[in-house]
Amino acid sequence: MTIETLQSTFEMHQAMNVEVFYWWCTAIMFMIHTGFLAYEIGASRVKNALTSGMKNILTLSVIIPTFYFFGWWIYNAFPNGLIPIDASEALPWSLSMGPDVEDMGTGIFFAAFALFGATTGSILSGAVIERIRLSAFLILAVILGSGVWILAGAWGWHPEGWLLTKLGYHDVGASGVVHAVAGFFALGVLMNLGARVGKYKDGVAMYIPPHNLPMSLIGLMMIIVGFFGFLGGCIIFNGGETGWTTIYGNPTNLSAFGFNTLMGFAGGVIGAYLTSREPFWTMSGGLAGIITVAAGLDLYYPGLTFALAASGGALMPLVGRQLEKLGVDDAVGAVAVHGFCGFYGVVLVGVIASGYPNVADLPNITFTGQLLGAIVMALVGFIPGYGISYLLKKFNALRVPPQVEVLGLDLVEIPAKPYPETVPAYKVVENTLEPGQEKLV
Repeated sequence: MTIETLQSTFEMHQAMNVEVFYWWCTAIMFMIHTGFLAYEIGASRVKNALTSGMKNILTLSVIIPTFYFFGWWIYNAFPNGLIPIDASEALPWSLSMGPDVEDMGTGIFFAAFALFGATTGSILSGAVIERIRLSAFLILAVILGSGVWILAGAWGWHPEGWLLTKLGYHDVGASGVVHAVAGFFALGVLMNLGARVGKYKDGVAMYIPPHNLPMSLIGLMMIIVGFFGFLGGCIIFNGGETGWTTIYGNPTNLSAFGFNTLMGFAGGVIGAYLTSREPFWTMSGGLAGIITVAAGLDLYYPGLTFALAASGGALMPLVGRQLEKLGVDDAVGAVAVHGFCGFYGVVLVGVIASGYPNVADLPNITFTGQLLGAIVMALVGFIPGYGISYLLKKFNALRVPPQVEVLGLDLVEIPAKPYPETVPAYKVVENTLEPGQEKLV
């Protein structure tokens, strides 16, 4: 066997290892959606449980194909702003957008990015439970998951994105491009959607308890598991002598991500517990902590990560409660967890790592660059979220009628019951249900 043959075989196996790594990152990311499914069902009242679950299942199923047809192209076409560059290889009819034995990268990166997009849709899903029309939600989920977030990604998460090349923007774990964008998009939608019936009495927010809090806590822990796939998908596995890098080309490794993901989780939980003492907010603190430090996972000392995550976790319930006092009925705290902590996390990189060099001739990280980047992410999310939901509201297509909301969305959107034990068992055994009634069991 010649040296050339050995080299060729080695390079082929390296390429296969890259494929395998992102394949399993994508698979693990599905746990995020399993978690959202469980925690949103648990956070809903019984009469809305199945609708909340179906929204999550359908989120994946509408974002994946639309991301294939135009989302991946947006990422490749708009790094410079709103004027597209040539990205013909990312168009759905391109040869690279299908099986090709010589292309071991495009499909697997598409898959990871499609799951990032689906995550933004699931973030929106929780915020709007128990009153949004299913059709309206799916329209908004496609716009967010296959359009809005990936435009922000083209600007701040592309090696030629203008936020990086002009401002030195640093957001390796997607605190801004995924979480802040999705959280502020959700805020815009909530402002038009309005509060659930009975949420406010004489201007005072009432507590609407989840019907199954243990299920919600288990779901949130599943999301944490999925985050290891999500964050693994944020690191670049290079062949040859390059090794691991961030999406910006800076050297890093999975060890850095391992230290800081775990410390971020722990700090966020403790911070949220200290300011809330409430199980749902405490478990949400794990997410808040990771999101707070995700933008700088490659840079922070783990002890510092813990402290920063604790601050994000501690502030998150306070932000959520303040929004509630202002009339924003965010059923699961998505704006506080994802919007606020994502924004906060991007800015913290500018506070902690200002002056840190980027590769080649890219600008250094600066506080101003990170602050402006965070503002851009918030606006990219909020403006379309508010504008499109406002149009749906004007056409009376955003929210279910009040009488439907009172009876429960499952009766209209999902003709089934989550707990059919409420139907007398003998009727099922004796087959005495009238035709059509089985749909209500």
